[in-house]
Parts: sequence; structure tokens; C-alpha cells
Amino acid sequence: MPDSPAVVIDDLVKRYEGRAVVDGLSLVAARGEVTAVLGPNGAGKTTSVECCEGLRSPDGGTVRVLGLDPRSDARLLRPRVGVMLQDGGLPTGVRALEMLRHVASMYARPLEVDTLAERLGLHSFAATTVRRLSGGQRQRLALAAAVVGRPEVVFLDEPSAGMDPQSRRAVWDLVRELREDGVGIVLTTHLMDEAEDLADHVHVVDHGTVIAHGTTRELLADAASAARVRTTPGLDAAAAAAALEVATPGPWRVEETEPGAYTVRGPVDPRSLAALVAWLGAQDALVTSLTVGRRTLEDVFLDLTGRNLR
Repeated sequence: MPDSPAVVIDDLVKRYEGRAVVDGLSLVAARGEVTAVLGPNGAGKTTSVECCEGLRSPDGGTVRVLGLDPRSDARLLRPRVGVMLQDGGLPTGVRALEMLRHVASMYARPLEVDTLAERLGLHSFAATTVRRLSGGQRQRLALAAAVVGRPEVVFLDEPSAGMDPQSRRAVWDLVRELREDGVGIVLTTHLMDEAEDLADHVHVVDHGTVIAHGTTRELLADAASAARVRTTPGLDAAAAAAALEVATPGPWRVEETEPGAYTVRGPVDPRSLAALVAWLGAQDALVTSLTVGRRTLEDVFLDLTGRNLR
């Protein structure tokens, strides 16, 4: 079914020891797009993706990849799906390029191995065994193995984890090319800038279900800009918010992110900045730094999932 979505998850449930780690999760990932699945540790995103990859069986709901069931139609899907795991999945005793050539040999129409290896800088460690590779090198090799078979859908789990900036950019460029070629890409990452830069659609998962979704533009549409202020001595955040409400239209929210450091969220513009600085002066507070910028996907993510450690 060439017009079907790359991935459809409908009301997925997965339990471990009676506890639902995925609890009614639904999402759609289109072909020719990057769909980012974001969530705190333990939110259920990895388990959901593993159900899509056929590595786990759902306890409820349905999962379809290219219109097929990942478990019962596994033989049909394997040649059409690429999987990059964050950790594991690579034989540790084999040399890097030897492993990639072996994987390529399993496909009817693989990418040219040397060209792909050149793109991802694999030749510099081609004769090194996998166990001796750095974390970033393993990630590049795992990505190459996931895409060498020309998949129609690729699942990427933390694809640039442990990479230096040069490697990261090479990976991002390859992901963009895959998208332009019509590949459906499901990306799980803790790097919010990676999701913001690459994703066409974002699904934020927490407590086993999707709590927000949309394009990055849609998720940031109602996100006000922010000013970050560091002062000596500390201030009363509630008093600062109230004073700004009087001085300029809000709504305002002032949070003490660490002792003496505040994030002021609201319609930050020259008038509101002047009101903020005037109020700080009236409090006899010395401003040691003041930065202004639009809120990011990370800000939205923290608003949705909270700031407590999991």
C-alpha cells in the first residue's frame, strides 16, 4: 500500500509485571517526513518504538508499519525497514567495514558501501573491531547499517549520541537526504536541538501516552520569548511578575531557575525589557547578565513534562 503512512500506532498498551509502561499511545508517522518521539526517561517511547520494530509484542492496541504487522509480517518488513539501536545490535568482534559489507550483502539493492562509508567517515576506522570503537564511531557504523539496504522506513534511536559536531552534522545531512528520498524516519532523541532542526512532526510522550504533538512551529506558536536574568542579590520571583504585570501587558511568569538566576517568560520586547530593568533598579539589584531569545523546543518540553528528575 504505497499511500499508507510509514507507521500507525493506535491505542498501544504494553505492560511489564502488571504495570502499563505504554498506556493508550497513538501516533502517525508519514512517509518522506521525520517524526520525532520525545519524552523523559521511562516515558514509554523506547518500548513503543520496539513494538514497531517487532522486538516486543503489544498487550493492547495495534501497530502497523507500511501497513503491515511488525510481528506476523516480519519477513515482509525486514527488507524494507532499517533499525538503529542506541546501544547494542552490532557484533563486537568483527571489523567495522567488514560488518557493513556483510549487512549490505543481505539486501537485493544496497547502497554502494564505500560511498556510504565515505559519507559517514567510516574509512578512518574500517579495520578496527567494533568493540574498540568509540561511542560516536559505533553510532555512525550503526546508522550506516540501518540505511545501507535502502529502507522505506528507518527507526533512529539517539542517532548522534556521543558524536562530535562534525559527525553530528554529517548524520543530520544524511537524515535530510533520506527524507527527501521519501523515507519515513522515526527519531527518538533527548537532544531537543536535533529534534527542532530535523523533525517535521513532534510527539511528546509521558507516562505512556502522547501528551502533545504537532509541527515544531505549532508547538512553539504559543511559546513566548524569554529573558534570562542573573542578579545579585536574589529577588522575589512572584513580586517581579506582579510588578511587570503593572508596567506592561502580560501574562508574565518569572521562575528562579537557580539561586540568583531567573527566566522571565512573556512578550519580551523593548518596553517590557525597560520595565524589567527599571524594576530591578528599584530593588537595588545588580544585574550581572541579561540575555533575550525565543523559547525553544526544550523549554516547551520542560513545561509539558516537568523539571523533576525521573
